[in-house]
Amino acid sequence: MLTSQQIRQRFFDFFRNKQHSIVASAPMVIKDDPTLMFTNAGMNQFKDIFLGNRQPETPRVANSQKCLRVSGKHNDLEEVGHDTYHHTMFEMLGNWSFGNYFKKEAITWAWELLVDEYGLAPNRLYATVFGGDKTDGLEADLEAKGHWLEWLPEEQVLFGSRDDNFWEMGDTGPCGPCSEVHIDLRSEDERRSIPGADLVNKDHPLVVEIWNLVFIQFNRKSDGTLVALPDQHVDTGMGFERLCMALQGKTSNYDTDVFQPLIRELSQMSGIEYGKDEKTDIAFRVIADHLRAVAFSIADGQLPSNVKAGYVIRRILRRAIRYGYTFLGFSEPFINRLVPGLATQMGDFFPELKAQQSLIEKVIKEEEGAFLRTLDKGIQLLEDMIASLKNQSLDVLDGETAFLLYDTYGFPADLTALILSEQGLKMDFDGFSKAMDAQKSRSRDAARTEAGDWVDVHRDKKEEGFVGYDQTSAEVHILRYRKVVVKGQERYQLVLNRTPFYAEAGGQVGDTGSLTDVSSGEALEVINTMNENQLIVHVTQKLPADPSALFMATVNSNRRVATERNHTATHLLHYALKKVLGDHVEQKGSLVHPEYLRFDFSHFGKMTPEELTQTEWLVNELIMGSNARDERRQMAMEDARAMGAVSLFGEKYGDTVRVIRFGDSVELCGGTHVKSTGEIGLFKILSEGAIAAGIRRIEAITGQAARDFYEEQLHTVARLKELVRNPKDPLRSLEQLLEKQQQLEAELEAVNKDKAASGLRELLKTAQEVNGIRFIGAPSELPPASVKDIAFSLKESETNLVMVLTGNHGGKATMAVFVSPDLVQSKGMSASAMVKSSARLIQGGGGGQDFFATAGGKNPDGLPEVIREIRSMVEQA
Repeated sequence: MLTSQQIRQRFFDFFRNKQHSIVASAPMVIKDDPTLMFTNAGMNQFKDIFLGNRQPETPRVANSQKCLRVSGKHNDLEEVGHDTYHHTMFEMLGNWSFGNYFKKEAITWAWELLVDEYGLAPNRLYATVFGGDKTDGLEADLEAKGHWLEWLPEEQVLFGSRDDNFWEMGDTGPCGPCSEVHIDLRSEDERRSIPGADLVNKDHPLVVEIWNLVFIQFNRKSDGTLVALPDQHVDTGMGFERLCMALQGKTSNYDTDVFQPLIRELSQMSGIEYGKDEKTDIAFRVIADHLRAVAFSIADGQLPSNVKAGYVIRRILRRAIRYGYTFLGFSEPFINRLVPGLATQMGDFFPELKAQQSLIEKVIKEEEGAFLRTLDKGIQLLEDMIASLKNQSLDVLDGETAFLLYDTYGFPADLTALILSEQGLKMDFDGFSKAMDAQKSRSRDAARTEAGDWVDVHRDKKEEGFVGYDQTSAEVHILRYRKVVVKGQERYQLVLNRTPFYAEAGGQVGDTGSLTDVSSGEALEVINTMNENQLIVHVTQKLPADPSALFMATVNSNRRVATERNHTATHLLHYALKKVLGDHVEQKGSLVHPEYLRFDFSHFGKMTPEELTQTEWLVNELIMGSNARDERRQMAMEDARAMGAVSLFGEKYGDTVRVIRFGDSVELCGGTHVKSTGEIGLFKILSEGAIAAGIRRIEAITGQAARDFYEEQLHTVARLKELVRNPKDPLRSLEQLLEKQQQLEAELEAVNKDKAASGLRELLKTAQEVNGIRFIGAPSELPPASVKDIAFSLKESETNLVMVLTGNHGGKATMAVFVSPDLVQSKGMSASAMVKSSARLIQGGGGGQDFFATAGGKNPDGLPEVIREIRSMVEQA
């Protein structure tokens, strides 16, 4: 039986013999395509070739691409793990032809590889071809069918619908018919009972698609029409995990050697055997799948966070943690312990896993610890909600609250419903679904971009690319333009035949400036410059009157120079950090802005003040040394590495690279830089802190911004001297003032405690009997800290008491509820549940313990109603 490594290698060997260049996988995290956050198909790194924005270096390539899918057909994150053949992260084996071979060769070689090389049984294979579509005026793909009939009988070649057999990149762009290869892995008895042809594309777990051959021959315009492309391309994608299932004689992807090492290790850690219980089996599959997705994302530079791609990764990881917590009994971080095994298993083919193994482990462990604490809070919150429902004689938890538990605490609807059912309660599933749909709609609307078709202006002009390393202005022509609508705002994107504008990349923001019609003098503001699928796109708010005119493109030079200072400073900072902290320091991200710079790097702990001072001093020493820029624009990657050039986290480099050197600082970089470090002027660190486990962030300023900072500090010191009237030793004067303030605060606290004790005695005299329980409900002028002291003193001295104190502090409503411990035990009363139920009356929220809880809100007018509602709860207790 072939191992997964052997299966992958045979694929490469086969296509290498067919004159294909074997290329590396692109990073799973996408940085230059605004339409995608993650690579979701093997073709993504070749998208610019299909769009005609770049010429291929070779007409035939093959690779194994790491992909991530968490939405779309069959890729709902919440479903992964429940079946045996869908995943978040997966490998896609693919071969491509860029205007070279087409359908005949693609189909013939697919057959040769699957049957002759891998030895799959021909009678278990089915091919689908496009059956035509009247809406687009397309006939059935009889050409593809004819080629398949050379290898398969008629009954194993099936026509498919447009949904299944017509591939499109998006709403617009290159597209074409596709031909899927499916395999029937059922037993002989099952196959005799129901023909495999009847189960193709019917979501049967053992009749699955393993390879899709896409024949790109059309371009979809924004009005929906199709036009033929000048060149025809082939784009194929084969699911590596499914192929392993077929070749290793398994009925589940998770039973292959791709996943079994992880599942076996997880089984040993948990003490639970895989294959004995469906609920725990799902948990095993979820964790094994999600570990791969998260580990590869971190290795490619995407850390978990609360925004965009980082939010997706955090959500995947939290789902895995929650399954381990709920079904496998893990209450401490555990997923991080699986990373070494994953790195051993896949690190030879994907070396980034081994290179970033320590970081991956640290980030996952920290995320696990934080979320396990969040899960505990979520369970406590749900228990409080259950108590509140029972106090109000309700039996259904509303859908919006259930969605809050899902979105904030990682509780899926089925887990919430299960916990509720154990208490004899129900959940509003319809309300939950509406809240989920509303959030998805908001996310779609926030990210929605409508793009029109490109309009060609100068087909005869050659695209020369970026000339901005040497000049900040140039005479240019507009090659093409299109209108886009982003979040309701109309913009235009222009592509020039040459441009001095730097497009956002590598952390450096895009240039701004102007385009001026040389003849008429009409000027357009360029508000941003972006990279999109290898196109440098200039964003404007309007079109020129005559797009075909000759224009002068002029970069905002002041903004560019400020940006260059900050970019060069990041290189010097990187070098300085390695000198001060050690060679373990690696850049993990950056933002180079004209006003400031941000630099993320690997380091195990907070930098000391001495280390920060030393780093800042070293950077400024390099600046004062006026090291000249040494730029090598076309250097072979091997030569750059030999030169000691530092490559950056999560970037993919070509065979030739640009090297930037300032003294001993040598890095691969495509950005713009000062000619000499002396032009930076001054460097000042503003802050240093953690952004993830093992990842620190420094924010700093340079040039005029740094000078302004120091001038402001000097002004502050001068003003301080005036205020303390001691210009010789202002620090000592300030220390004396603080000491006096502490003394006065202590005296005030003592007064408040005496006042609280006196007030407590008077409050207890006002207690009324309600349903056999002493009840106090009153407004109070005491500060919240004093109210808390009262509650804790009552806990030790009073029984059979419920007390509600409300306050209006500067327009902010506050409420505090005390329930004596004996009532908590005997009647199940909860101050926390009371607060959470009634906090809505003051348009706020809060919580606490069963005997004492507080809330704040913005509606003091609701405070009297709070007292009345809690009194009503006591009456019903």
